[in-house]
Amino acid sequence: MKDYSGLSLWHGGAGELTPRPPLDAAERARRWDVIIMGAGYTGLWTALGLLAQDPSRSILILEKEIAGFGASGRNGGWVSSLYPTSTTALINTYGAPAATALRQAMVESVVSVGTWASSLGIECDFVKGGTTTLVRNEIHRVRATSALEEAQQLGVDALQWREAPDTLAASRSQGAVFDPSCARIHPAKLVRGLASAASEGGVRIAEQTTVLDYRAGVVTTSSGEVTGEVIIDALEGYRSQLPSTQRASLPLYSLMIATEPLPDKVFDALGLEHGMTFADFRSLVIYGQRTADNRIAFGGRGAPYHWGSRIDPRYDRDPKVFRALESTLKDMFPQLGRVGISHTWGGVLGVPRDWHSSVTFDQATGLGAAGGYVGDGVALSHLSGLTLADAIMGNPTSRTALPFVGHQSPLWEPEPLRYLGSTAAILGVGLADKIESTTGKTSLVSRLIAPLTGH
Repeated sequence: MKDYSGLSLWHGGAGELTPRPPLDAAERARRWDVIIMGAGYTGLWTALGLLAQDPSRSILILEKEIAGFGASGRNGGWVSSLYPTSTTALINTYGAPAATALRQAMVESVVSVGTWASSLGIECDFVKGGTTTLVRNEIHRVRATSALEEAQQLGVDALQWREAPDTLAASRSQGAVFDPSCARIHPAKLVRGLASAASEGGVRIAEQTTVLDYRAGVVTTSSGEVTGEVIIDALEGYRSQLPSTQRASLPLYSLMIATEPLPDKVFDALGLEHGMTFADFRSLVIYGQRTADNRIAFGGRGAPYHWGSRIDPRYDRDPKVFRALESTLKDMFPQLGRVGISHTWGGVLGVPRDWHSSVTFDQATGLGAAGGYVGDGVALSHLSGLTLADAIMGNPTSRTALPFVGHQSPLWEPEPLRYLGSTAAILGVGLADKIESTTGKTSLVSRLIAPLTGH
């Protein structure tokens, strides 16, 4: 049997990882009320939302590996109110009232994840300590000012400016923006706990069962076809592996490292409290947290996109990216100079062409989907899954009125354009950071790649 404990730091501390039995002949022969493809956060929150409204519904979740195998079990452990589309863009597209409703729902979802986890008896190291985004050069200060001004447009996000002496003890710190709407979790404990709660509630999770494709009423799997009234695509980054949805989502790799356990005095010197997450204002996204067992888990983008949206376990580990992450972490916090790195891992996240998440459901065909989180999916998948459950039940709620419901992102370009554009964006973001950290101004490179990065 495959050993899943080595997938990430998180999987190694998530407890029992034995796969549930695959789909069998009797289960293929029945017609299910709801079939969900993907046993990550989105699929599990959708199933739990349905159970809460109608426990009698027959629900089948199909999973190629084990529940939480993908991004749900490997992410940075931020339960944040971040949304891939900016507040300004939401206002311009939908108007202030709709944008306010979505921002408020995101802020509330941070607390809701913790509340649901507690009610389900899931111990996932949830601590709401906020996130600190450091300002370490002049372009960072420009972006910090913009973030604070943007937050004031709707009055929902309670961002605060903190002077250098009152924030993390980072190198070249000029201060930071603090957002209280973020919590730290152990992501694999959460997703595995959700899977257990769903199973105990009567949901059948068929693991070791690969989805090959789907259409209205039918999912084709490695074990044969299975039918259902409702078919839900909760595959996120893996959506790109199906013939019918290959261009709907781009699988972008994000990689992580974790330090060896550190004494409390190190965190006291850094000012990094339990529950706090951190980043800075560079364009090439980075993210970190203090884990419950006193490590720093730190990740970032920059790994290459692979031709044809290929996903391969070999791509989860890129020594060059791991070295860059370690260098970045120790540049931010020189106090960590001799600290060892104990774990390295990675995985894919799903990127829609317009960097806008969505929840869709067609009552006529029974087809639905949720995703497009661009790496900000812990709280957003919770909101999306519960929204999708409302839509499936035909239950109009404040969630189903949110502007991401019914949104249709354009398809990604075919190859070679997809490869060229993605590669240019990944390389361009890194180059832009180097230029902007020196000049203190937005670079031409940033403006050129903006359409490729959702800005």
